[in-house]
Amino acid sequence: MKIWISDIQTPTHRLVKLNCEVHSGYDYLGDLNEDELKEFFLSVKNDIDVKKNIQLIQYYGYLHLFIINKKK
Repeated sequence: MKIWISDIQTPTHRLVKLNCEVHSGYDYLGDLNEDELKEFFLSVKNDIDVKKNIQLIQYYGYLHLFIINKKK
């Protein structure tokens, strides 16, 4: 699956937008298979529901992930 990405990081959160079509302002992430997608999702957040998010991007063709940076 060809995926383009927009990744915005701030001190409080990270917004990762994935799209299966070319979008202006997005960078080409690559042609990823399910195993590579799984590795990518786990690199974004280690406790993410990988199976659900793979199904969502396959069905809708896009996925937005909002990750809150927890204070230590």
